[in-house]
Amino acid sequence: MTDQLDILHRRLLWLACWTVHNANHLRPKGEGDVKVGGHQASSASMAAILTALYFHALRPEDRVAVKPHASPVFHAIQYLMGNQTRAKLENFRGYGGAQSYPSRTKDIDDVDFSTGSVGLGAAMPLFASIAQDYLAGHGRAAPLGRMVALIGDAELDEGNIYEALQEGWKHDLRNTWWIIDYNRQSLDGVVREGLFKRIEAIFSAFSWRVVRVKYGALQRAAFAEPGGEALKGWIDNCPNQLYSALTFQGGAAWRKRLMEDLGDQGPVTALIEKRSDPELSALMENLGGHCLPTLCEAFDEAKDETPTVFLAYTIKGWGTPLAGHKDNHAGLMTPSQMAGFQKVMGVPEGQEWEPFAAVEDKKALQDFLSKVPFFAKGRRRYSAPALPAPGVQPFSEKALSTQQGFGKVLDEIAKKGGPLADRIVTMSPDVTVSTNLGPWVNRRGLFARDIQADTFRDQNIPSTQKWAFGPEGQHIELGIAEMNLMLMLGAAGLSHSLFGERLIPIGTVYDPFVARGLDALNYACYQDSRFMLVGTPSGVTLAPEGGAHQSIGSPLIGMSQDGIAAFEPAYLDELALIMDWSFDYLQRDGEGDPDERTWLRDETGGSVYLRLSTRPVEQPLRRADPDFAQGVIDGAYWLREPGPNAEVVIAYQGCVGPEAIEAAGRIAEGRRDVGVLAVTSADRLNAGWTAAQRDRARGHHGAMSHIERIMGRLPAHCTLITVIDGHPATLAWLGGVAGHRTVPLGVEHFGQTGTIADLYHHFGIDADAITAAASRLAPGRPLRSVS
Repeated sequence: MTDQLDILHRRLLWLACWTVHNANHLRPKGEGDVKVGGHQASSASMAAILTALYFHALRPEDRVAVKPHASPVFHAIQYLMGNQTRAKLENFRGYGGAQSYPSRTKDIDDVDFSTGSVGLGAAMPLFASIAQDYLAGHGRAAPLGRMVALIGDAELDEGNIYEALQEGWKHDLRNTWWIIDYNRQSLDGVVREGLFKRIEAIFSAFSWRVVRVKYGALQRAAFAEPGGEALKGWIDNCPNQLYSALTFQGGAAWRKRLMEDLGDQGPVTALIEKRSDPELSALMENLGGHCLPTLCEAFDEAKDETPTVFLAYTIKGWGTPLAGHKDNHAGLMTPSQMAGFQKVMGVPEGQEWEPFAAVEDKKALQDFLSKVPFFAKGRRRYSAPALPAPGVQPFSEKALSTQQGFGKVLDEIAKKGGPLADRIVTMSPDVTVSTNLGPWVNRRGLFARDIQADTFRDQNIPSTQKWAFGPEGQHIELGIAEMNLMLMLGAAGLSHSLFGERLIPIGTVYDPFVARGLDALNYACYQDSRFMLVGTPSGVTLAPEGGAHQSIGSPLIGMSQDGIAAFEPAYLDELALIMDWSFDYLQRDGEGDPDERTWLRDETGGSVYLRLSTRPVEQPLRRADPDFAQGVIDGAYWLREPGPNAEVVIAYQGCVGPEAIEAAGRIAEGRRDVGVLAVTSADRLNAGWTAAQRDRARGHHGAMSHIERIMGRLPAHCTLITVIDGHPATLAWLGGVAGHRTVPLGVEHFGQTGTIADLYHHFGIDADAITAAASRLAPGRPLRSVS
């Protein structure tokens, strides 16, 4: 078996380097194109690790996040297994080609987790392991797989790594491997001395097993020779920069330095002298991370469920002319270097893309590949049946906030039960109660692998919260780390694809702190994970909390983030409609033409972001009009229909609805046909508008979005006043739909403490400000103002 692994290692190293070389030196480039890149050195340092992992250690139920810069090796593995095409490798990093970094949604090969934003791919398998344990606690009988992350040592500078480690410890993490490519080189240089001690100490503190894979089989054999202990001591004490430099210089440099430091010491001198320069170089570069027997042995010994980190010592650029050079991270082999490398690898000219080039016994290798356990069951991308939405939950309250309404909807779902209720999993970064998840948790419990009693309840201490933990609980309580929330949402939102079991993840977070987890949120959306994110409370409406807790730009995040539909309802009937629609939308997986009513591609589905408020507002009378219900989902509806000669239309989003309505009543005393447009989703309105414009440019002249139909009926002289408890740009673009003059009102600066009335007045989003904006237009009857 080791012979076949050696052959595969050489094949993968060649194909990865050739793929990058072809993209940069052979493929035609357009005028002004920049260097394509591709990280040959980072691929080389991990080629043996990937070989031992995919062709020896992994099983079909395992899942892997490959470090971003090793993507050429990953693509080469998939190419050998028939899951990747030569055409896409030839177009690596080109339009429609194999992606720069492994991507679940853009690559055709079997990518488990997208990687690219360093640190996030490392942490994602940890949260997938928690999701797997959650499913096991709820009756899933499938074998538990290992969730594996392949990590570059420089990735350990990312802070989210340590947030994830702590969260894993809290949840009794198991079945997780992190394999660190400890090549001691990053983009700008060589990592600090002694980093391995810090790595080992940190992982041990969080109850991980630490396996140091430092010495290859050649080195261990040499250490057993007379003088071997002295050589081992020299290797252990050699600074990282010196080891890298000597590797780049080769055997003669190794001999000179070793003889200077260890010469005239008897046995160790003999150990060095009996080896030729190539043999000495092979010995000194035979670190554990490049030695297949050593790697396989290390992986085989980690048989239990203990989370394990493998610190695999490697040389960046191993086996290539770039090995060890401090500039090799983004370096590329020159054509002459590649020609020499091709001779060393034994690849005949013209067979550069042949999967089995330079393989003497092709049948033996093919037979070996056909029996590799990880690939034995074919593709591992699963699906799960969709669950019916629970239906719109009615409200009878006369005044309530949307945040309270959200809690009531979930509580009603929990109480009624059903297939979807049983598949909902909620989570929150230590703000469960303050985001109104408490009633849901009281009914459905908190998740833990083992039962944990509610001590307060057992001691008869009164409490509104029933904090009982157990395997069947449906709420995952997280620490105060928004990155972890987004990663947990991302992992749980892929459960249908990763594990063949559907979950409906719902996460709550204080709205201003969505930005703290934005990188992980983007990462989750990039993988097409499906979840509901609830940002609440929001805006300067959270008046007494001050600027640190008042969100301003989050509506723009909702608009700009791909893969997520953002809503901000003002009233409970809107919220109920949106949530019921969302449960269906999260599960859609279609491909087709856009909906010609909105020009949105809703068939494809996606995630949902709700921006909610703590402000109680008086609720309107029951609205059964189907046009109202459809408008809520499409993004806007007329709360007050404008007349044919409308001079002013107020468009609002969110909890400033009462101010817009009050102002409209005042303005109507002096101006004709005033309208009020209730916007529930600037995101969907904008997305439909831009999509319709693109399709018209492509010749589909009848394409028209929902907002174009709305704005197209207004007279040209009508002025649009937009208002939101958030950045005014959220709605300011509405004026561009049909060319109407627009006065955008909103919040552009950090908030401060005070009452809602104080802050609305200060920021100019109250009824007085809206009325004053109308007064500054062309003369009409005087409007009354309330100070």
